[in-house]
Amino acid sequence: MPTDSQPAASQPAASVPAASVPAASPLIVVAVGDPQLAENPDLAAYKNELYAAGISRHGGTPALLHSAVPRDERERLLGAMAGLLLSGGADLEPALYGATARGAAGMDPQRDELELAAWREADRRAVPVLGICRGLQAINVFSGGTLLQDVPSHAGTPYGRGPAQLHRIEIDRATVLGRTLGAELGGALGRALGGGALGGEPSSNPGSGPLSLTVNTFHHQAVREDMLASGLRPAAWADSEFGRLVEGFEGTGDRWLMAVQCHPERLDSTPADFERLWEAFVAAAREFAATPATRTSATRTSATAR
Repeated sequence: MPTDSQPAASQPAASVPAASVPAASPLIVVAVGDPQLAENPDLAAYKNELYAAGISRHGGTPALLHSAVPRDERERLLGAMAGLLLSGGADLEPALYGATARGAAGMDPQRDELELAAWREADRRAVPVLGICRGLQAINVFSGGTLLQDVPSHAGTPYGRGPAQLHRIEIDRATVLGRTLGAELGGALGRALGGGALGGEPSSNPGSGPLSLTVNTFHHQAVREDMLASGLRPAAWADSEFGRLVEGFEGTGDRWLMAVQCHPERLDSTPADFERLWEAFVAAAREFAATPATRTSATRTSATAR
């Protein structure tokens, strides 16, 4: 694994051939930051590839998309996607939620513009969407919610500069996210992951009450429940100096829509339970790809979200 001083070799932005991707391997657009704009481009490229790996492990075809990708290729990918992953990265521009910068820093307006367009296209076609860290915040903002701009206790250790900071989250088992993470992880995948990086078992939680998991935390911005957009249902929480924060949410409609504040692509600091989230996301994209294209957001449903 690379560090700031020993980065991995740079990985170029991924694309796919112009030919259509078969439904068995759904095309999932992964919106990321342009690694060439980062302080350490090689490290940024490596981090982007971790998101792609989560999709590939379950048979999806990831395509990394950032602001440097030519517009015609961008439009082709967004028009063909069967799933959209909004990943972690720079702070969102506060003007997007009617605020001025009071703790937000290092914004990337071009990325904001690209991801808002991707979100709107996904929303128009009811494409399954997964948000991770910044992605959770982006979905909330794009849906009309707001953010806490600086929560120091959740900022954690910069990636590649030491062990990840960990904390406990509580997940409502009755939610789609709770049912997904609470399902038993077994078979070859569970054995390959060794039961997860944290504790040696997929989950030792009882079948009733909240599901409690230890996850990494790399975010300094966050969503409180009173800041959550309408149409989003909180599903996971963690404590902070600003009260309880939403660590996961899901959509309230038929479309498959979930987001988590932690980074499940970082397997060294993620419980194996989260592999079920990757699996469910790719399954939802595969189902979407197999649905006749004439069906719209008003009529599409996903068995994964029921």
